Amino acid sequence: MTEVATSAASDQLLVIIDPVARRTDGESVRIVKDVLSAGATTKVCLPDGPEEFARALQRRGSRRPVLVGDDRALVRAVSLLHRRRELAGCALSVVPVGGVLSLARSLGVPMGAVQAARAVLDGAERRMDLLVDESDGVVLGTLVISPPGRTPESEAESGTGAAPQGALSPWMRSLARTLVTVRPTRSPASTSAPGPSRLRVEVDGVILVDLDQPLESLSVAPGLSGLAEVEIRPLSVGAEATPLLATGRRVTVSGADFRYRADTVLSGPVRKRTWTVWEGAWGLVMPEVG
Repeated sequence: MTEVATSAASDQLLVIIDPVARRTDGESVRIVKDVLSAGATTKVCLPDGPEEFARALQRRGSRRPVLVGDDRALVRAVSLLHRRRELAGCALSVVPVGGVLSLARSLGVPMGAVQAARAVLDGAERRMDLLVDESDGVVLGTLVISPPGRTPESEAESGTGAAPQGALSPWMRSLARTLVTVRPTRSPASTSAPGPSRLRVEVDGVILVDLDQPLESLSVAPGLSGLAEVEIRPLSVGAEATPLLATGRRVTVSGADFRYRADTVLSGPVRKRTWTVWEGAWGLVMPEVG
């Protein structure tokens, strides 16, 4: 791991440049370093792997961490800080560089290197909700569960599933404020396709769907004011089934072995998992509005 200290203004920044960013777009990395060093006192770290990344973050001292990398670097940093119970006192900044940037984009982080670096210098911390499971896994944006024939990985690539935090349309938010208890008519699944997911989904102790109702997909995302936003799509043959929308602080999924994608990480198989909303658990420095 290489470290370079550069002195400028009074703000203290720890700039951690992920190796993927260095390989993917060295020119953007150079621009980011120039902009940040011109506006703050920076210490630049070039970790060669996850262990050096973790050590750099752990030894940040009073410096504010700035991640130069893609969504995976952001999720890695939040996960590390959460497990050390240091998220509450550590506002993160991210400059998106790399090939996987959908999470950063959905959170509202500027995509251009110069704009994102200036937001690091001039922006303000925004507190955001976090989904946390019983094994201390975190979800910043979207959790997706799909039937065996359509993996959460293919869901992420095709862009389907719930919108990340703050991205649902206003009319969907309005519907989501009340638990939906009316279930659409079930249709039998095709015998030629892989079997659908049969899962029990509970939101704050209320069962929305049970094992007798096959699912097309399930997505969960941190919403607003400490509530997760849940979208359940029952399996349908022919006309598209009406999705079930709900909000709550605790979401439990159980049943046959299932896999799920949480942001950039594919996990499972598991038989049961519970996600709880931690309100305002992490802070991201964003451009000031207005």
